[in-house]
Amino acid sequence: MKVLFLVQAEQRAILDRLYEGIQQHCDCDIRWLEREAQANLRRYFREQVDVARYDRILFFLRFKQEIRQVNFIRSVPNLVILEHDAYQNYIPCKYTGKFTAHYRKMPWARVISSGQVVTRRLREEGVDAVFVPKGYDQALLRDLGCKRDIELGFVGSTNSVAYSGRKALLDELAKVENLVVTRTNSGEEYLNTLNRIRFFVSADVGMGEYMIKNFEAMACGCVLLAYDQGEDENRALGFVDMENLVLYRTVVELCDKLAQLRADPAWAERIAVNGRMLAESRYSFARIGAEVVQAMQAPLRSAPTPGWLCRLRNRLGV
Repeated sequence: MKVLFLVQAEQRAILDRLYEGIQQHCDCDIRWLEREAQANLRRYFREQVDVARYDRILFFLRFKQEIRQVNFIRSVPNLVILEHDAYQNYIPCKYTGKFTAHYRKMPWARVISSGQVVTRRLREEGVDAVFVPKGYDQALLRDLGCKRDIELGFVGSTNSVAYSGRKALLDELAKVENLVVTRTNSGEEYLNTLNRIRFFVSADVGMGEYMIKNFEAMACGCVLLAYDQGEDENRALGFVDMENLVLYRTVVELCDKLAQLRADPAWAERIAVNGRMLAESRYSFARIGAEVVQAMQAPLRSAPTPGWLCRLRNRLGV
């Protein structure tokens, strides 16, 4: 299968290992698009792409740019969209409902979504959605076996509207526990910081799926304390409360379970080991890349032939 894979050149998360995982399982022409190219896909395709060469064209671009160019994107054949942010469709934020509206304009495109429940809801709305979870960079993140001098910690952003629930929970927890909340640079600093944390607090409140940080913390040997995203999500991921992670819905429940594990360090260690083994066996980007390719392989829905005006604009690149 010959795949054209278009990704953002400027992205906060380092996802190179995910891209490599995809490349290893198909004939993949990956291109990093700068902001200007993303903002004018019609011109980019006219100048740089022969769509007839590819069995699939995979987008992993800024949703903000995609929704502005839906008339062109509808004309792209064999289109698959890799989507890690569709949970925003179902939470109060600037993109509430906009993913559904966008995909309904091209129901023949396949959407690879990183949330099990989000995927199910998209399917119910008529989208050809397939679930492939998030994962972690196995080349960078691992358990270093060093001393963990931060008992309870969180690493990451709390600034955006989508993270308002996260910030509120962490603020509430910090009133009753000695919680370290910090930011780091990507790479070695992030690796070393995760390896200093014994209990990692994941507070994906109201998001409906687990963010990448959950898998990263597990891979680095933290005991993951994760806001519970529900039975369906947990079953799909193999998450078992108090066996390979700790699930909670309130700060009181989190503190109660934390007290149990402080009183039984061996139990906490078993959870950390089981979580690390689960992450290593199922959620490395090498494994997730293979699942993305598999999700692309089934036949796509039939798409209508673009109209004459669209074909003319595509030839002119305007």
